[in-house]
Amino acid sequence: MNKMTITDTHPEAFAEHIGTLLNAGAVATMLSVGHRAGLFTALSGQPPATSDEIAERTGLAERYVREWLAVMVTGRIIEYDPADRTYALPDAHAACLVPGGALGNLAVYAQHVALLGKLEDRILHCLKTGEGTGYSDYPCFHQIMAEDSDQTVKDGLFEAILPLIDGIDVRLEEGIDVLDAGCGRGHVLIALAERFPASRFTGYDLCADAIDHARNRAHSAGLSNVVFEQRDLTGYSEPGRFDLVMSFDAVHDQKDPEGLINGLRASLKPGGIYLMQDIGGSAYLEQNLDFPMASLLYAVSCAHCTPVSIGQGGDGLGTMWGWETAQRMLEDAGFAAVTRHVLPHDPMNVWFVSRI
Repeated sequence: MNKMTITDTHPEAFAEHIGTLLNAGAVATMLSVGHRAGLFTALSGQPPATSDEIAERTGLAERYVREWLAVMVTGRIIEYDPADRTYALPDAHAACLVPGGALGNLAVYAQHVALLGKLEDRILHCLKTGEGTGYSDYPCFHQIMAEDSDQTVKDGLFEAILPLIDGIDVRLEEGIDVLDAGCGRGHVLIALAERFPASRFTGYDLCADAIDHARNRAHSAGLSNVVFEQRDLTGYSEPGRFDLVMSFDAVHDQKDPEGLINGLRASLKPGGIYLMQDIGGSAYLEQNLDFPMASLLYAVSCAHCTPVSIGQGGDGLGTMWGWETAQRMLEDAGFAAVTRHVLPHDPMNVWFVSRI
């Protein structure tokens, strides 16, 4: 294996590289602010407007709106006309910065950058002590992950994801038992329960606040075919209970990922199927240099996925545990057939369809 080297050895050039990174980090944090404040949505599809007009449209304070706009202009995200002091969000930029955008809403991921700053002291503590963390250490984490899941899973669920499993739509229409292991706020399971009223859906998650949100949402939707339960999946197994088990970005930060996969397989009925989504990076660092947002994923791993696993007494495989590791665990669990997919709308994740 060839040594990985950095080709630019001039101090001045490297200093410029660091300056670019610092600038990008500041822009990313303000992307998160703009997303959460609804500024990108307010600017999308609208004619150029002054900071006063944008502030009035959003109900925000003009002085702060103007400063935020300056970040977006210097970050080459928003256009500025100095003649009339107006700002505009180009349609090509809105395509990846607003909910439902043609290229997905990348501003959702900017929230991770902002969250990393809030976690700096905790990360330093973990570096010094080797300790882990708990989910309660992460403000707004489930809200961020729900937004992520909405666009990577729920939005493509019926057109791109379920078709990975031949005939599953027919079985769901007839009525089967389905588990979402690590369901978070339950958006995917609720969408399935609404589409397939004859099937029965169960969602488990470790975090009480996420389960409360899911229950309230299901109740508001008037659904009687979906239940949510707070449950630690360490050592989980309900032999022969489910026809379809799913997990979305939920295995790698468990205390015992391999044990969970074994338990999920045991919980399937004969002919059952396990649909697993996880991060699609490689287990080998040198193969991730060009993987989408690899540095962000490793940073999230350092601050969240690795310490959350360690905090439960696990090994801390991390976000970039690798599709090779996941496939090996699935095969070792005894699935008769394991197929791997990468979807065009979601190059960051890998999908496994495993049959017993």
